[in-house]
Amino acid sequence: MNFLDGHLFPENQQPLIITAAPYAPGWLPSDFPGEIPVTMDEQIQKAVDCYNAGATVLHLHVRELDGKGSKRLSKFNELIAGVRKAVPEMIIQVGGSISFAPESEGAAAKWLSDDTRHMLAELEPTPDQVTVTVNTSQMNVTEHAELADFKGTSRENPAIFEAYKEMTVPAQPGWVEEHIRRLTAAGIQSAFQCYNINSFESVERLMRRGIYKGPLVMNWVAISGGMDAPNIYNLSNFVRAVPDGAVLTLESSVRNVLPVNMFGVAMGLHVRCGTEDVLWNQTRTAKIGTVAQIEQLVRIAREFGRPIATAQQAREISKIGVFYKTTEESLLANGFAPNRNGGNQGFLRKAA
Repeated sequence: MNFLDGHLFPENQQPLIITAAPYAPGWLPSDFPGEIPVTMDEQIQKAVDCYNAGATVLHLHVRELDGKGSKRLSKFNELIAGVRKAVPEMIIQVGGSISFAPESEGAAAKWLSDDTRHMLAELEPTPDQVTVTVNTSQMNVTEHAELADFKGTSRENPAIFEAYKEMTVPAQPGWVEEHIRRLTAAGIQSAFQCYNINSFESVERLMRRGIYKGPLVMNWVAISGGMDAPNIYNLSNFVRAVPDGAVLTLESSVRNVLPVNMFGVAMGLHVRCGTEDVLWNQTRTAKIGTVAQIEQLVRIAREFGRPIATAQQAREISKIGVFYKTTEESLLANGFAPNRNGGNQGFLRKAA
């Protein structure tokens, strides 16, 4: 991305898109009583509350009545339908892991099978986005947290702590290619989760080979544990490679969420917050729910002079529903340099 003179002035920035992640598949309802929704009505109402507070993208997971993360796609269909009816303008972004929570104490925390995750392309009603991870990676969500971040929560339990410490994200090349094809055929935008410069470069190659021909919408996921650490050096290295046409949201975890989001607000990028990412306020004197986190970002953005995106603006910025006919059109629209003509095409010779 090119940060030209005046890029820090709000009149030269897009309205701020806030993504809410309130469903918290890595936590149990007892970790934040009254905040993490369990019944279907509560889960729908949480989406409404997030929207009314200023979030225009809903990162969606689903719970069963016993409080565990749901792995039933029928439950996803039910929640999507309920949210569509209650807040039809909101962008629905389904979490591509579905639920990674361990089935029982001592079990592994793991993402679901390739075939199961492919079925997200068959959800009805159709979501606007599904998050897509690229390149298999360690996902140790405990690594940069402090023990105090887990005090009084389920992760104080050594077995549960170990389950999340050992988690990996399966995202092999063949699975990614097939997943993108299926989502595109269903009219669902791939929202790429980029853990570092390597995963971004793999996304760029997928686009240069014509496997993904759509708007480049992605998160920089700075949660350490196999992914980028949340610091300005990693962010600078990442955004230097990202083309100007991309829509980039910053994502972190524990008490790094708010500072990283301040980078995003100041730089003209976009932000994500919610109990999926952090339970505590900055001084760790109290827990802070998703709506309160959204309201905090809205207040701070207004101090910067940066307006909050309306749902319609968020859809236009993210180009929801837009796909391109050719690789060349896709590269141009996203701000990439065109593919080389002639010479050694290298990976571009691979079949798309």
